Amino acid sequence: MLDNIIIIYTIYVAIKLYISVMQIGYIAHEKKGDPVLMGAGRYLVAGNYAIAKERVSLVETVVDVLLFIFWVTYGFAWIQGLVGIEDSVVNAVLFLFAFFGVNFIVMLPFEIYSKFKIDESFGFNKMTPKMYIIDTIKSMAMFIVLGGALLGLLAWIIISYDSWWLWGFILLFGVSLLINIIYPTIIAPLFNKFTPLDEGALRTAIEDMMSKVGLKSDGIFVMDASKRDSRLNAYFGGLGKTKRVVLFDTLIEKLTDNELLAVLGHELGHFKHGDIWKNIALMGLLLFTGFFLFGHLPDELFTAIGTPPNAGIKIAMLMLLLPLLSFVFTPFMSFVSRHNEYAADEFGSQMGGKENLVSALLKLVTENKAFPKSHPLVIFFYYTHPPILERLKELGFDASRVNLDEELPRDGIFGLMDRE
Repeated sequence: MLDNIIIIYTIYVAIKLYISVMQIGYIAHEKKGDPVLMGAGRYLVAGNYAIAKERVSLVETVVDVLLFIFWVTYGFAWIQGLVGIEDSVVNAVLFLFAFFGVNFIVMLPFEIYSKFKIDESFGFNKMTPKMYIIDTIKSMAMFIVLGGALLGLLAWIIISYDSWWLWGFILLFGVSLLINIIYPTIIAPLFNKFTPLDEGALRTAIEDMMSKVGLKSDGIFVMDASKRDSRLNAYFGGLGKTKRVVLFDTLIEKLTDNELLAVLGHELGHFKHGDIWKNIALMGLLLFTGFFLFGHLPDELFTAIGTPPNAGIKIAMLMLLLPLLSFVFTPFMSFVSRHNEYAADEFGSQMGGKENLVSALLKLVTENKAFPKSHPLVIFFYYTHPPILERLKELGFDASRVNLDEELPRDGIFGLMDRE
């Protein structure tokens, strides 16, 4: 059984590595060709950034498989020897803290390199080492307190019930919903400052748009994203009464009011179409499948690993194997997401104007240094949004009619759109 799992995991990693290698080769070739959507200099920079990030991802994948082999051949038995083999809630939590702690330490250099080397060299990272350390301490404290409580409760369920996989799924699914509810008002403010958007024409226009689709929110806020990163973004967060509109200060700085309204119109399209509940349902299906499959692993597997089938090791195996199952689900989930994005684009173009949405998308691509092309395998597996060229084409934009060597006009791109 253990040999079969190692073989399956190795195949999964080999596929991921192949996709990464193909993506690197594809972008390395395309970045030398004629630029699209941005000037030649920015096009080359965007290509270099995409390759740099993909190379880090490739090495991370190699380390992932080495960690997997370490855990199932030696690591789990080693930690079990340190915390003892008693099947209790305390032992399970200590076991899992050690498991997650080792993974965190091993993967930490990749996160630091990505943020302070790659992102900083390409002009994205604004975070200081002090700020990074403070954020990390906050995250660790939340994990120890809240994560420890959740892991302890899940361990108690495993010890107490034969059908623990079903009750465990219900617990984690419920917690994921709770996190969606409390994230905007409790968790996110621990890391960023959220200021209500000033009264004025923009706020009034946003409130009018929300009223048209029946969205009642906790408010419209500006997040000080620029203190950590220069990329542009906006989102609707929360569920129920905690729903709020969040605009990055970087987005407000770079986009016109009309472009902002078009972007928010796109997000309102997701709300109108119930996409958040579709995503929650898909996540629930993945989680249920994972708990069902990995909740029925035979005891012989744990004997081969060198540990008894107690609560801590069962949870650790679930966490270790869930990415494999997620990878199998990914193409389907990505396909559904891309379909939803097209529909949201259409809704956003109706709410805020097609020209304004196109102009906003062009600025997002340029400012975020997003290379506009990817290998078909990457699109098939990982793209939750349609390729930007396809989105723009669907909106009636002709990329050949924009001057790639100049800044996008502040007042939009009227005249560059195909008219019906």
